[in-house]
Amino acid sequence: METFTAEQFEIIDAHTHIYPEKIAQKASDTIGDFYDIPMYGDGSVEGLLKSGGEIGISKYLVCSAATVAAQVASINDFIKREADSHVEFVPFGTMHPDFEDIESETKRMLNMGFKGIKLHPDFQKFDIDSKGAYKIYECAEGKLPVLFHMGDDRYNYSRPEKLARVLRDFPKLKVLAAHFGGYRCWDEARNVLGRNPNVRFDTSSSLPMIPREMARELISYYGVENMFFGTDFPMWSAREELDRFFSLGLSFEDNKKILADNFKEFFGI
Repeated sequence: METFTAEQFEIIDAHTHIYPEKIAQKASDTIGDFYDIPMYGDGSVEGLLKSGGEIGISKYLVCSAATVAAQVASINDFIKREADSHVEFVPFGTMHPDFEDIESETKRMLNMGFKGIKLHPDFQKFDIDSKGAYKIYECAEGKLPVLFHMGDDRYNYSRPEKLARVLRDFPKLKVLAAHFGGYRCWDEARNVLGRNPNVRFDTSSSLPMIPREMARELISYYGVENMFFGTDFPMWSAREELDRFFSLGLSFEDNKKILADNFKEFFGI
């Protein structure tokens, strides 16, 4: 198997989370408790840039999830401020099905230059195929891609079969399906999610657990051109995630596509 290094590639991190400095460590600890894993980072912007800087990451998709509707506007304001201060940030906003004016906030995100919306149904406690969630897709369809936390066999909020239903009901909705399409639900993801011109997948929070051959099979099944590299900071170290990615044994050209080219083509950057 050919050996690769970070210096051979442009690298874009398609899945990161950031939090205001005063609550970053608490937010990171809460995530660690939720998944019962030791967290790598503290969730701060400084921590993200330090981790990514170790492997020369050129751009970061940054987001944060509103666990209640009252947090939506303030989180979006925070993401906007950080994106204005860091040209390497690709900002994704947050939304919640209970937010009082989804259409207005979606327009505000567009005006702020956001590139998409991040939803974490397990933290936000809603089914992605619910009526409330559909209000979000109605406003986002054709305008803003939606990045879904996908899977987790402990819950039913964002199972791959539910995303398949959303894709049927919103044929023009662009979707980023995180965690190879379903965290710890990879067999189900493979069975119900296929190649779709509006759907991309990322590698985040999967490589430490997913069998190597399954990861390779899913990349082939979804199409290498539809895959993004993501670390899910602050959960994992950028360098360790890149090492895990390289251990899949993909070709130079496939690595190049997944590490940056696919993302740049999808977002037109």
